[in-house]
Amino acid sequence: MSKTAPPRVLVVEDERDIAALVSYHLTREGYRVRTADNGTEALDVVASDRPDLVLLDLMLPGFSGYDVLAELRRRPELAEVPIIVLTARRDEADRVKGLELGADDYVTKPFSPRELVLRVGAVLRRAQSPAIAGATRLLRGNGIEVDLNALVVRVKGEHIDLTPTEYRLLVALLERRGRVQSRQQLLELAWDVHARIETRTVDMHVQRLRTKLGQAGDAIETVRGFGYRFRSREGSDE
Repeated sequence: MSKTAPPRVLVVEDERDIAALVSYHLTREGYRVRTADNGTEALDVVASDRPDLVLLDLMLPGFSGYDVLAELRRRPELAEVPIIVLTARRDEADRVKGLELGADDYVTKPFSPRELVLRVGAVLRRAQSPAIAGATRLLRGNGIEVDLNALVVRVKGEHIDLTPTEYRLLVALLERRGRVQSRQQLLELAWDVHARIETRTVDMHVQRLRTKLGQAGDAIETVRGFGYRFRSREGSDE
């Protein structure tokens, strides 16, 4: 009887002590870990031996973490690789830029190794099982169609590439169309976490999701002071 291979994590970090610390804790939890100390090497590794998740420092020599993040999201064959940014940059502008470029989570230094491991597990769970368990129907609304079995999103018949987080966020909203979801509820539904992740993370991903969906994204309404709602104006989602 074959066993499922442990998830592979690429740690992109130029500070050897931090790379060793992260690798130690992830390896202890059963992950297979590979490291890279610069952006160019990271892109080569991802292209040749695609990991299940990338832990990415932003302050890298030469090709920066922002450059790596943007390049991974540009390449269709790599766009769905989950990415957690791990950086000493704590300013909101840096965090917003990372999330706007497509990071699935953002962890600042100094960090708790235990919390980092939990976040890695949460991101991997939603990336590896983005569909709702046992679902066999399509979700539809405002010209958007989500095939929960094929994990495909289309807008008026055109395929749309979403990251795992964007996909789960869309599913969470469509499943609850017409009902307002708080940012905390969306963190738990789409991020599968109950730990300390700033609700600003939700706002950034909703913004990216709307942009990718084009005019169809207008159906995702902001409910000021609370959260978001997918406007209910179409019929059955079957």
